[in-house]
Amino acid sequence: MFRALVVEKDAEGATSASVQVLGEDRLPAGDVTVAVEYSTLNYKDGLCLGSGGGLVRTYPHVPGIDFSGTVETSDDPRYAPGDKVVLTGWRVGEAHWGGYAEKARVKADWLVPLPAALSTRDAMAVGTAGLTAMLAVIALEDHGVTPDKGEVLVTGAAGGVGSVATAILAHLGFQVAAVTGRPETEPYLRGLGATRIIAREDLAETVKRPLESETWAGCVDAVGGAMLARVLGQMKYDGAVAAVGLAGGAGLPATVIPFLLRGVNLLGIDSVMRPYAQRIRAWDRIAADLPMDKLAAMIHPAGLSDLPELGRAILKGQVQGRVVVDVRA
Repeated sequence: MFRALVVEKDAEGATSASVQVLGEDRLPAGDVTVAVEYSTLNYKDGLCLGSGGGLVRTYPHVPGIDFSGTVETSDDPRYAPGDKVVLTGWRVGEAHWGGYAEKARVKADWLVPLPAALSTRDAMAVGTAGLTAMLAVIALEDHGVTPDKGEVLVTGAAGGVGSVATAILAHLGFQVAAVTGRPETEPYLRGLGATRIIAREDLAETVKRPLESETWAGCVDAVGGAMLARVLGQMKYDGAVAAVGLAGGAGLPATVIPFLLRGVNLLGIDSVMRPYAQRIRAWDRIAADLPMDKLAAMIHPAGLSDLPELGRAILKGQVQGRVVVDVRA
């Protein structure tokens, strides 16, 4: 038997979430059974804890798009009982039961061995948001963005992806300009290494000119929409923007001028279906380049019973940093 946060939908379509005790026979099919220790809270989790946002098709459902823990049983030779593993993406927590439970059963291909330098709690302090941030930083580096090229902008900087991106970039020697709509987060962002704080409203206006002054060598953008369009016109020649989110909308009211006249690169970052080798590269870089003391400052602990309320809060933009869920608490 194991505890899980189960979301159910009634005949009228209303959803509710509660902690329940289930038998292992309820677990979905998979190669590896993991004793889950930690999960975390992401925007997608907020959707899946409520209406589902079109992500959840079958109820009852166990959300949690990422988790870390210890292998209990395995039908795959790559994993043995006692191995520490981490899972992010692959639509786990959406189409497949996820990490808001003391046990999970998944395909072996979806797992990654946990780097020895990281604990299972560290892994979920990083989580999907941190993996996405690291993939964005790697993409910028691969496109030639280096500290000597100038400032790097991080939008949505107080959120999960933005917080980790800010800490990693600062650790690598970049000057980081952090965009936030919450003035009270300035001490937090400076503690992560941000050297400049930019008010969200300064970048929220729609594009008035296709090109503005060349300001940013690179950008990790978690907002999208009008802000991303504005940032594209402020990029330096041959600069790059890693697009990781759409908190400000899915539209892009921009022109092609920055791409044609300044050679700006817009890099799409997906962490859900990322190939195994690239995940290994990113987790190894996380272990090397994400300062653990900075990571500790981002963490807010939670248990399974806290998640329904936290899910509503993250959808309203009211969650700062990283929520780490001890599923055993």
